[in-house]
Amino acid sequence: MTKREPKTAEELLDAVGPAFGKLRRSSLLEVEDPISQKDLSRTLVLRIVLEAEQDAAEGESDGEPGEGEITVGAVARHLGVDPSVASRMVSDCISAGYLIRAASQQDGRRTVLQLSPEGRELMARFVRHQRSAFDCITADWTEQERLEFARLMLKYVDSQDALRHRRPGKDAPR
Repeated sequence: MTKREPKTAEELLDAVGPAFGKLRRSSLLEVEDPISQKDLSRTLVLRIVLEAEQDAAEGESDGEPGEGEITVGAVARHLGVDPSVASRMVSDCISAGYLIRAASQQDGRRTVLQLSPEGRELMARFVRHQRSAFDCITADWTEQERLEFARLMLKYVDSQDALRHRRPGKDAPR
């Protein structure tokens, strides 16, 4: 397949969506500490639980009841899937030994999800894998290009998260 450089700003911006699709499909690059396809899917759920735990530990919660605790329903909302789909994904992670169900510390009637030691190890391996893949892919980039790309990617993700958390009607773009 030949690579054609976009000629206009419009073509460049239109190429972003397909590029993100290629990023996801290439996430299993054979680099240091490879991750299986099944575990790659599991990291979607584990990342949600891990980030909630980290936010709670850093005091970044909004003070809402159960903040920092993740339920199956919260996984469904984060992934934008039906609760039954999230339930199957969570059950798979529990069966694999990566997640533990526990009683909520704020409301004992609720069941929350926590990473097991094996889940923490998988996420640590996944971070090493992602960094190794990034280093391999960008090996011929300058340090400035690598850092600028990383900064802009994080800015993009932050903007995406802000859109996801806006209030319907009030914060909607015009």
